[in-house]
Amino acid sequence: MCVDCGGTCHLLVHPETEFDPGDPVAYRCADCVDRWDLVMPDDEDDGQGDEVSGVV
Repeated sequence: MCVDCGGTCHLLVHPETEFDPGDPVAYRCADCVDRWDLVMPDDEDDGQGDEVSGVV
């Protein structure tokens, strides 16, 4: 779900294998067309303090 408009976000690229920790992952909202670039967390990461790395 898009944090800006509440629309549906879709993964832009589907890798041949699973994502690894530290891999960049990009999503785009189908409604407002915002792009979200995220970084896959480490396996030990508890998810707290995660931030969107940038909005294009």
